[in-house]
Amino acid sequence: MQYTIRAVRAEDWPLARELRLAALQDPVAAIAFLESHEQAVAQPDEFWQGRTATAAEGRTVRQFIAEDGAGRWLGTVTVLVELAGVQDYFGHVPDVTQTHVVGVFVRPEARGTGLAQALFDAALGWSWALPEPHVERVRLYVHEDNARAQALYEKAGFKRSGVTVDAAVGRELEYAVERG
Repeated sequence: MQYTIRAVRAEDWPLARELRLAALQDPVAAIAFLESHEQAVAQPDEFWQGRTATAAEGRTVRQFIAEDGAGRWLGTVTVLVELAGVQDYFGHVPDVTQTHVVGVFVRPEARGTGLAQALFDAALGWSWALPEPHVERVRLYVHEDNARAQALYEKAGFKRSGVTVDAAVGRELEYAVERG
């Protein structure tokens, strides 16, 4: 399977919306994402335009996508910058500046092709290359019952940190990669 990994562009918002809605219909979406399909469908175009434009700027968030030769999006990953000393989504205050990988999704027909690893490589590469702020670690959370995702993250080099959080969907386990 051939694909290209690239950052989103502001004008990609309809494709970003379509892929997110597809992700939210995945059989494990209820434990993989902190948003429902119904919530996402209800968002106006302006929401998707703003979200995609911010990710395209690449200052505090960057979304990467995998695209086939026909322009169909096969997968995505988004990376959020979290500053040391600033409270995160779960109410924790990190000691170091880090990035947080969210929104990981690969269409079923592209799974097992190396595409997910290529998306993670892009996310980690962007994180380590940021001149400011200097990122010390990259982390993500995964539901304790999502064994498929846990195996994927471990294969991509993430290790369980021992941190857990209680989210609306249940207990989430933190995985991280430290700057080498």
